[in-house]
Amino acid sequence: MDQMDSGNQFVDQDVLVFKRSYVYAILLPLTFLLGLASGYLFWGRESSSPAVESTPVAQATVQTTPQRYEVTADDDAYLGPEDAPVLIVEFSDFNCGYCRKWYQESLQLILDQYPEQVRFVYRDYPLLAESSVTAAQAAQCANEQGAFWEFHNALFDRDEPRTLESYLLFAEEFNLDLDDFQECYDSERTMAEIENDAVFAASLGIRGTPTFFINGIPLVGAQPLENFFAIIDNELAN
Repeated sequence: MDQMDSGNQFVDQDVLVFKRSYVYAILLPLTFLLGLASGYLFWGRESSSPAVESTPVAQATVQTTPQRYEVTADDDAYLGPEDAPVLIVEFSDFNCGYCRKWYQESLQLILDQYPEQVRFVYRDYPLLAESSVTAAQAAQCANEQGAFWEFHNALFDRDEPRTLESYLLFAEEFNLDLDDFQECYDSERTMAEIENDAVFAASLGIRGTPTFFINGIPLVGAQPLENFFAIIDNELAN
């Protein structure tokens, strides 16, 4: 995965252990610097600073001649067949209102429409608040026990505080081993995975969530289902 490797020049996992106390502070300026270095990808250079808030539908557009980028599933959690011909990768933040909107209104409909044709992957881009990092960490710790999607859904569906107490209540509800879950959370061992996703997203010039890549074709914002269907159908036809 060449692009992930190039992004990892910022991350020496043998030397650094990323702490949630400063991951958020690192990612915000990193997004700006990597966005400049990559030429802002398909967003252009019209803005002097990155938009790290969620992208409204009204601001999102479907490109008529999209460029295709090498964006892989990495080792992140996914739904759908592993060998599906269409790979949708979402870069998202659990505190992002438009990410919640898209999850609640579109994700399941896409999976129902293309049950064998689409593999959906969630990758972390926690920029909106420091609690975005802790929520991502909790979901990754749940992933160690096979419950990523239960946490993903609960974090988007519910309004509980982004605290360890809430995460432990979720873990208990989903029948996870609470000692293992808290040990994972306290050890902060998932910080490197979260930062790797975020650094890679920043290296692409992504400036808002949710941002999607459909077989490498970018789609920005919680756009109407028709826009997703159009790209998916075109990919399946070619």
